[in-house]
Amino acid sequence: MIPRATYRLQFHKDFTFADGQALAPYLACLGVSHVYASPILKARAGSSHGYDVVDHGLINPELGGDAGFHSLAAALRARGLGIILDIVPNHMAVGGADNSWWLDVLENGSTSAYEHHFDIDWESRDPLLKGKLLAPFLAAPYAEALGSGGIKLAFDERLQKLAFAYFHHRFPLRSEDYRRVLGGAASPAEADLSRFRNPENLHALLESQHFVLAWSETAGDRINWRRFFDIDELAALKIERDDVFEAVHAIPFALYSEGLIDGVRVDHIDGLCDPAAYCRKLRERFAGLEARRPNGAPRGRAYIVVEKILAHDEELPADWQVDGTTGYDFMDQISALQHAMEGESPLNSLWHKVSNRSTDFDSEEVAGREEVLVHSFESQLAATAASFLQAASSSTRSHDMPEALLQRAIVRLVAEMRVYRTYANGAAAISICDPLLRARARIRAGRRLDMALDFIGDVLAGRSGAPVDLALDATRRFNQLSAPIAAMGVEDTALYRYGRLLSRNDVGFDPRIFGLSSADFHGSCVCRASSLPNAMLTTATHDHKRGEDTRARLAVLSEMSAVWETSVREWMRLTQAVRARRIDDGDVYQLFQTLVGAWPLGLAPDDCDGLARFCRRIVDWLTKSLRESRLRTSWTEIDHAFERANREFVEAILNPQRAREFMESLCRFVGLVAVPGAANGLVQAAVRCAAPGMPDMYQGCEYWDISLVDPDNRAPVDFAARERTLNDDEQIEALLSSWRDGRIKQWLIAKILRYRAEEPDVFARGRYMPIVTQGERAGNVIAFARIHENRFAVVAGARHVAGPLAGSDALAPDRGWWGETFLQTEALAGRPVRDLFSGTTLTSLPASLRAADCLSLLPVAFLVSAPPD
Repeated sequence: MIPRATYRLQFHKDFTFADGQALAPYLACLGVSHVYASPILKARAGSSHGYDVVDHGLINPELGGDAGFHSLAAALRARGLGIILDIVPNHMAVGGADNSWWLDVLENGSTSAYEHHFDIDWESRDPLLKGKLLAPFLAAPYAEALGSGGIKLAFDERLQKLAFAYFHHRFPLRSEDYRRVLGGAASPAEADLSRFRNPENLHALLESQHFVLAWSETAGDRINWRRFFDIDELAALKIERDDVFEAVHAIPFALYSEGLIDGVRVDHIDGLCDPAAYCRKLRERFAGLEARRPNGAPRGRAYIVVEKILAHDEELPADWQVDGTTGYDFMDQISALQHAMEGESPLNSLWHKVSNRSTDFDSEEVAGREEVLVHSFESQLAATAASFLQAASSSTRSHDMPEALLQRAIVRLVAEMRVYRTYANGAAAISICDPLLRARARIRAGRRLDMALDFIGDVLAGRSGAPVDLALDATRRFNQLSAPIAAMGVEDTALYRYGRLLSRNDVGFDPRIFGLSSADFHGSCVCRASSLPNAMLTTATHDHKRGEDTRARLAVLSEMSAVWETSVREWMRLTQAVRARRIDDGDVYQLFQTLVGAWPLGLAPDDCDGLARFCRRIVDWLTKSLRESRLRTSWTEIDHAFERANREFVEAILNPQRAREFMESLCRFVGLVAVPGAANGLVQAAVRCAAPGMPDMYQGCEYWDISLVDPDNRAPVDFAARERTLNDDEQIEALLSSWRDGRIKQWLIAKILRYRAEEPDVFARGRYMPIVTQGERAGNVIAFARIHENRFAVVAGARHVAGPLAGSDALAPDRGWWGETFLQTEALAGRPVRDLFSGTTLTSLPASLRAADCLSLLPVAFLVSAPPD
């Protein structure tokens, strides 16, 4: 049941279950044990990701439906492969005309059978919303949309109902109004609706509905239901209710019972009311279904991982009863390991000089959190403050605490948090998590604000003395406010403003942690091996901001900051003539990093077609980056002139006719970092496949992954090419000579994953042993062993090797550079070993292994126990 290794597939209308089924032989040959499938339930038509589910009771017909999924599962099982399914319990897509639960709520209001499925406040303090639902789907102010005729009353043939139509949105007429609207017509389809073309008549009818149509830009101020982040077309679910829980999980439970899936990945666990209770309930339900699985289906505990962003010093709570996270923590750790600490100070200085922005990420995070909180979540913030006011009013100690003061305290506390949320439930006295206490300590406030902050902490900790129901409500609202603020304020704002080194800016990363020592990395592995040995390990996802090899290449800049600064200064000068004055130096600096990190291997500065394709990718990235940063343009207030100036700048500097000198200089620099970046990429892939945990590979990343943020990281994958090149007989010398095509990475991954299949206990149950390195290049090696009984694997990887590799064509430093550097393998000395990559066998592993003997051909070594002669 526990996967040995997974391969993430993104299903959508252009990549269906049938396409996945055709890959079964390839994936089995690659060495994975499970397909890790993106969400498969019916999503909004044309969805490219599946997280916008509209029907939890139906497998998506666009993907192949129920029959297609069964066929996929059967084909995979025939090859010994299972499926881990991505599920979305936090939210559903709303608006449009395709979510029957939502449409029923619009039609019937608080009497709908589904009104409690969504987190709706029917008692809003807004007089227009008393007992009604805000429907903020208008692209213009209400009066303008009404007066222009954009809103119409019509009979909808698909719904077979009268509904207000606005573009693709449908808002069903409440049943009480049918008699007066029909006016004697035999059926709704035959009704004369001409009088409702008059805006006044239409407005009068709209006033009586269970919903209030509104301009989307007013949503943050007025919305009376919880969204996913600030997305109006994604409504949060009350998954804590038993009936909602069962309805949302009906298909995953059925598929598990039938033996078609072996576990799940839970999306956005932090959005739920009580993640711990949810996870325990999910574990219990799967356990109860185990006996129903058919003969031949794998037995044991269902595999459950959660999409959880952990702060640097945060651990996944042990009482959740899950197998771990989806691996962003590992992605952060392996990336930090490949950054040289000596680059932090000069890169800080360069960022400040270029951008005139602070080098302190704390200030960017606080600003990002506060900005998102007060501009996109005003209504939710006010509701949270009101809930704490209710709790405060029940106690003499806090009786005179005004709501405005509580709101200011919530803003300050959420802004200073460095975690997504607390797991307090407000019901029983607990110790508040350390990150929250540290957030409180960072706030320098007067006596009044101190009182409010202390009261909020007491409520969260269950010791305020407030009635349990009031404390529960306030705590729930606080946690479900802080989680989206962390995601949007940090990941989607601060990380796009802070451009010191973009390889340390990704989902789950903490830019405050520039690099990680070998000892710290070993510590994280030891901890995972003991507490969550089956946690997922990933280095690329559908949500990453930069591909795994883009980050690996940019990490090289930490080793050559002086050369980098010289190049940046030169590029600023060379591109000045084609740059509009409005364009910001800090944005240009991030653009230069992106060009270096994502420059396709083999792209020549005179390849017009290749440059045009690359330019489109960069423009898409830059547009998203500028809008996410919210400094001069944003998704809600687009500055078209500013964005056009930036787009034209990119098009100019990637045009050899206009910026040849710049492009030639850029290509020379990419030539310096490409090889050490590729070496980093190979080490990263090998460590992911061997460290404690369960390795996941994102689709296509068995070749070099120099992608950028979505949609770039969701581009079609050339699986046919990958199937052709998965060749056991390929000679390593040929792979090394053509390393730019990515086959060397695929070959290395397949070698390790197949060995994992041969010796599963070494990795699933084996202990983790850090290996000490000594000598002149001791700091340039990360090494460890996985040991189970008499079987073992020794893994060593080169790190910080820009010095010997910059500008070369060899993927590993030569023997002379390693000099007298040794791996202390005395604990395994005397045992026969086999070099997994070369196939050669040593009759006896020495107590002190020379780095030059194992790290001069490839930047990673993999020595495995061999049977004695």
